[in-house]
Amino acid sequence: MARQGPVTKKAEGVGREKKKGGFRETVLLLVLGVGIAMLLRAFVIGSFYIPSESMENTLLVNDQVVVNKLAGKPERGDIVVFKGWGGVDTIKRVIGVGGDKVVCCDAMKRITVNGTPLEEKSYLYPGDYASGKKFDVTVPAGKLWLMGDHRSASRDSRGHMEEPGGGFISEDAVIGKAVVRYWPLSRGYLFSRPDIFDKVK
Repeated sequence: MARQGPVTKKAEGVGREKKKGGFRETVLLLVLGVGIAMLLRAFVIGSFYIPSESMENTLLVNDQVVVNKLAGKPERGDIVVFKGWGGVDTIKRVIGVGGDKVVCCDAMKRITVNGTPLEEKSYLYPGDYASGKKFDVTVPAGKLWLMGDHRSASRDSRGHMEEPGGGFISEDAVIGKAVVRYWPLSRGYLFSRPDIFDKVK
């Protein structure tokens, strides 16, 4: 009868090596996954927590959104997170871009951009108005005019007009474009640019 001892020991040794190899692979995959997640968070996507009422009802206090940091140049109607007045991360809607003439308000109390009135009912806070403050501004090149959707509860470009910079925010200050509201789950929503801005020339 053949002796089995040496064969059994060899099999046990191979088994231990496989376990060690499997553990190393698991650790390597875990480290790689964490590294990729950190890179994505730093350069591609981020998460932003809503601290105020200024974007109601589009965004409520405590909502959380995913921000695309590679979305490209901001467009009218985009919801963007940016380094705002005082260096604080802020979220507002882009109403005017470089070269735009933004005025409040026309005879029907609507904001106009380059003479085109904005019908903002799709995102403006119910019962709110376009603006309680009149203004007539031309957005400098490379700058943005930003406003909250809850106009009467938002300190946005209008509230900083008397400061250096005239209330405008540099495009370079934009961190990214809000693409989806993911928390709470019951309010999950994929944002799209309102088509009213397509009429602006």
